[in-house]
Amino acid sequence: MAMNRDQLVRWLPFLAWPRPDRALLINEASAGITVALMVIPQGVAYAALAGMPLVTGVYAALFPALIAVLFSSSARLSVGPTALTSLLVGASLAPLAVPGSREWVALAVWLTLLSGGMQLLLGVARFGWLLRLVNSPVLMGFTQGAAVLITLSQLPALLGFTGRSYTQLLQGPPPDLMAIAFGLGGMAMLWVGKRIAPRFPTTMALVAVSAAASAAVGYALKGGAVIGALPSGLPSFYWPGGLGATELGTLLLPAFLITLVSFLETASSAKVDNARAGKLWNENQDLIGQGLGKIASGLSGSFPTSSSFSRSAITLYAGAKTQWSTLFSVIVVAAALLWAMPLLFHVPQAVLASVVVTATLGLLKPRAFAALWRISRIEAAIAVATFALTIATAPSIYWGVLGGLLAALAHYMYRHLHPRIIEVGLHADGSLRDRHLWHLPPLAPKLYALRMDAELDFASASTLEHAITAALAERPGLTDVCLFAHPINRVDLTGAEVFGNIRRLLESQGVRLHLSGLKLPAQQVLERAGLLKPDAMFFSYRTDAEALAALSRPPHEVPVAA
Repeated sequence: MAMNRDQLVRWLPFLAWPRPDRALLINEASAGITVALMVIPQGVAYAALAGMPLVTGVYAALFPALIAVLFSSSARLSVGPTALTSLLVGASLAPLAVPGSREWVALAVWLTLLSGGMQLLLGVARFGWLLRLVNSPVLMGFTQGAAVLITLSQLPALLGFTGRSYTQLLQGPPPDLMAIAFGLGGMAMLWVGKRIAPRFPTTMALVAVSAAASAAVGYALKGGAVIGALPSGLPSFYWPGGLGATELGTLLLPAFLITLVSFLETASSAKVDNARAGKLWNENQDLIGQGLGKIASGLSGSFPTSSSFSRSAITLYAGAKTQWSTLFSVIVVAAALLWAMPLLFHVPQAVLASVVVTATLGLLKPRAFAALWRISRIEAAIAVATFALTIATAPSIYWGVLGGLLAALAHYMYRHLHPRIIEVGLHADGSLRDRHLWHLPPLAPKLYALRMDAELDFASASTLEHAITAALAERPGLTDVCLFAHPINRVDLTGAEVFGNIRRLLESQGVRLHLSGLKLPAQQVLERAGLLKPDAMFFSYRTDAEALAALSRPPHEVPVAA
């Protein structure tokens, strides 16, 4: 029976939630309300960034957040609209439809459903490890590039040029000075609030103050750009209609990128959350929860959701301990949809732009490139290339990630195709080190002692064979070759074949082969291939100490290992 419950909890994590008491509920309510007051104005702003009807940003913070918290393993993630996923929606659909149109909304929902289905499938199949292929330099380059694009996209609204592109700035009426005041004033208020009172819902306070000021001066009546009327009520079921094969092919790549970026956003928050809770992160269960959340978002007529690092940090900072805080946040969002939407009518769009820009400016960290350059110039170059490609290919910014991913994989393959192989000598501290780097004498006369710091597989095996062949050509009097194999923890079929070639090559030239410290998994493969049978030309040792002792004896005294 206990096993059955464990299996049930594995698929329905909410069954393992702690039973709340009065003190816990009061604490969770405080944290949940704080996050809700932040996500409502952010949702409206991110909906504008995604080209969606503004109310859908609030929809994205309702059912998706509820479903995700019910089925995720991480307790305190704030799921809802985020800047990166919103930008990806807008960038992916820009060539396909008019922002805000019925066709745009349908395509955005299909993008949401496809991305959610991918995450759900990966989580159920326990394939979360596949998404780790994107390393930190690629993610950093893409995030920095996306932050620049998001900021640039908001400048017209922030500086009073709402509705005009950069090429149209010199045309039409002069900039709206009141919009500039609302936008820059909003950024200043958010900046001060974050530093003085990070737990205070500064974003909602900004929305309330700006709405009151806008209504008092009649900003909307003067032609100012405001949010306008938003429909009240909970979202109803939405089905986007059929999707043609051509449209499906067009959406698959952006959907995969949204899946990837969303997972990485979730990872950054989930690792912190689980570390503080003293638990291991169950990435596959979070993939399931996030996937179901996206599907719920799509069926609500909204756009892709993800875990917000900033809101999740606020959740932790506000003292949330369990998933119950998210339930209180959802209740507040539902109440806002039912009764508070008319209050957002007079909020200037410049204020929404200030919310987005303030959030994305926190992503801009140019010093990270310099820090990465000091650590690894190649990876820094990959990050810079990803950054440049992301900006250059806008609005199809997914090419930035794909280009960076290909560059990172190429670098990974290059390193594996060119493993570190060194000739070793005995250091004064008793360790085996690079003989040429440390200017050490050879271990024995007419001996080539080497170590390969890699697996013996299809990528590295030919390099090992080349190193030994080159040594034979350069040292005609060579009588012994010793491979210190302790770093080799895996041998594949190609590696076994090459090892056999090396052994036969050495035997044909009368050179003895010594093998030291081979690990059991690698040893089993070579034994099954019949390549470890001892004879007069092959010696194996369990430890490097045994090998060193044997190699220091005269050749006729070297024992054949059993």
